[in-house]
Amino acid sequence: MARDHGGNLDAAQARFGTGHWIDLSTGINRRPWPVQPLSDTAFRALPMARAERALIRVAAEWFGCADDHVLPMAGATAAIQLVPRLRPAGHAAVLTPSYNEYAASLTAAGWRVTPAPDLDRMDGADLAVVVNPNNPDGREWSPLVLAALARRVGLLIVDESFADARPDLSLARSLPANAVVLRSFGKFWGLAGLRLGFALADPALLSPLREAAGPWSVSGPALEIATAAMADRTWADHTVTYHAEAALNLDRLAARAGWRPLGGTHLFRLYDTPDAQAAQDTLARAHVWTRRFPYSDRWLRLGIPGSRDEFARVGQALTG
Repeated sequence: MARDHGGNLDAAQARFGTGHWIDLSTGINRRPWPVQPLSDTAFRALPMARAERALIRVAAEWFGCADDHVLPMAGATAAIQLVPRLRPAGHAAVLTPSYNEYAASLTAAGWRVTPAPDLDRMDGADLAVVVNPNNPDGREWSPLVLAALARRVGLLIVDESFADARPDLSLARSLPANAVVLRSFGKFWGLAGLRLGFALADPALLSPLREAAGPWSVSGPALEIATAAMADRTWADHTVTYHAEAALNLDRLAARAGWRPLGGTHLFRLYDTPDAQAAQDTLARAHVWTRRFPYSDRWLRLGIPGSRDEFARVGQALTG
């Protein structure tokens, strides 16, 4: 199964040349948390249990759940690849269109995957996958709606990679016994290179994930940086405010170019364009890289520019 992704800036550079690019092809915050100097032992020692416990405490407070419901993992992708192991292969319903890695991972593990355009089409599935808020269109569902879905399926997986700015959407505060919530650290805090994510679930559900992940699955630098970043609520508040306003500004620029906003989150916006390939190429000639989708000739997704200068370059490219 094809696994197209954003972040393929090398392909853009091969076509349009090297230089100072603004990569808006991902939903990664372009105003990352400012990493501070690390301790002497962060790189030299194996990660210690107390460092992991410190991160778990801070993360549990951020997510609003109990400490024993939190498992740090080496990136959200690692958790996605382990999800098929939680149950014997059967029928999986995956929200579509959405992040394509779930269907690919489940299919590779022998699951029969059915695309589901809405939650009602998931009833009776052995495993159901929902991204909330959804990527790329920003559709969202309340925790009450998702808890009701959990009662109608065998196992519910909820990807909340873009929910850090929207705690009201999170299922983490009232986790059903048969639900696993996956969270990404790299997107909101803008530090995707750390390859850190979290699985949130009842301890009984986390146990096989913990065993499969093995010891020392998260590096010492990642533990140290994430603990400090997730405790920095002042930075988080400023980040949410910036992106809420910046998303509206990006919608305004897109509307002036004749694009129709289709939704999105605090970290990306989706637009209906007359021709997505032509729109992407126009921006790429100004060294602004964006995300197209193989199933639509019109959809184009843009991450949120990180500064006035970046907004000026995007606006100039759109208006010529």
